[in-house]
Amino acid sequence: MRKMMRTIIVLVSVACLILSISLAGCTKHPNEEQRQALEEQKKAALSAEEQLTKQQQVKADLERELAEKKQKLEDAKSEKEAVNNRLSGM
Repeated sequence: MRKMMRTIIVLVSVACLILSISLAGCTKHPNEEQRQALEEQKKAALSAEEQLTKQQQVKADLERELAEKKQKLEDAKSEKEAVNNRLSGM
């Protein structure tokens, strides 16, 4: 009798667990709120990627400008050295 009662209690518990999981479980498809959140996240990610691309372009431009300025500085130094050499040779 006790064994039968214990088996019934276990079966009822398992049935309740399965029923609660099936009623409160996840669905295959997202609801409208989840879709909107996903779309907002996609837009934010695309915007961040665009900003990253723009900033990388700005960085490349600044690095190119810096290289040009350094080259001008080296040219000016070498010209100054040449002028100093010519002046000291007089």
